[in-house]
Amino acid sequence: MDGHRVELPVPGRDASLGVIRYGHYGRPVLVFPSEAGRAEDFANNGMVEAVRTLVDDGRISFFCVDSADRYTWSDNSLSTEERAQRNHLYTRWLEESVVPWIGDQLGGPEPLISLGVSMGAYHAVHFTLTHAEVAPLALGLSGNYDVSSWHGWGERGDATYFANPTDYVAGMHGDHLDWIRSRVSLLLVVGQGAYETHPTGALPSSLAFAKLLELKGIPHQLDLWGNDVAHDWPWWQRQLAHHLPRFC
Repeated sequence: MDGHRVELPVPGRDASLGVIRYGHYGRPVLVFPSEAGRAEDFANNGMVEAVRTLVDDGRISFFCVDSADRYTWSDNSLSTEERAQRNHLYTRWLEESVVPWIGDQLGGPEPLISLGVSMGAYHAVHFTLTHAEVAPLALGLSGNYDVSSWHGWGERGDATYFANPTDYVAGMHGDHLDWIRSRVSLLLVVGQGAYETHPTGALPSSLAFAKLLELKGIPHQLDLWGNDVAHDWPWWQRQLAHHLPRFC
C-alpha cells in the first residue's frame, strides 16, 4: 500500500481526488500539499525521506491528499465568498471520503495529526480547529491563516467567516471556546527569510495568528526560525525532522 495512489469520490460530484499513504504503522498524519498541489508532492519534495526513520520504525504513517485549490482559493476570477463556498465541498470530501478511508486503513478511528506547508498549513490548522474531535493536533509550516489577504474581492459573508481561522477564532467564546481549549494544540512554524513575508504573508500572518491564539487561551506554540530560512521545501524538511519526533 505504501506510495499507492487511491482515488476517493468527491461528494455530490462526478469527480475524485487522490490520497497516498506512506508507512504501515504509527501515528496517522493527514498531509495537505502546498497551493494547488497533489498528494505526490510531499514525497517528491523530500518530506518523507526527511523523517524516513520514523516511517521505517513504525512511529508515523502519512496520508497525503490532493488539494482542490485551483478550483477554490487559487481561482482569482471568483470572489472570496465564492471561493469559500467551493472550499466547503473540499471539506465535505475530507469528512465523508478521506477520514473514513483512513479509519478503514487503520482498523478503526484514531486521532490524526494534520500537517501542511504554505497554503497546506492553512488547511491543516483550519481542519484541526473545525474537526478537533478527529485531528486535535495541527502542524502548520509557513502558513497564512487569513484568507481575506489572498487577493480577495467582493463582499464577505458566512462562508468566508467560517472558512477563515482569523475570523472565527476571534469570534470564539463560551462553551465552544472552552472545548477548543481543552482539545486543540497548534504548532506554527515560520522562517524570516525569502518569500516568508512577500508574497506569501506567512510571517506576519503566523505572528498575528499566534497572538490571537494567545488572547483566546488556545494551546499553541510559535517556532520562529531565522532570517536565512526561506519559504521552500528544504527548510520544511528540516522543520519537520526537528518537530515531528516528539509527537509520535
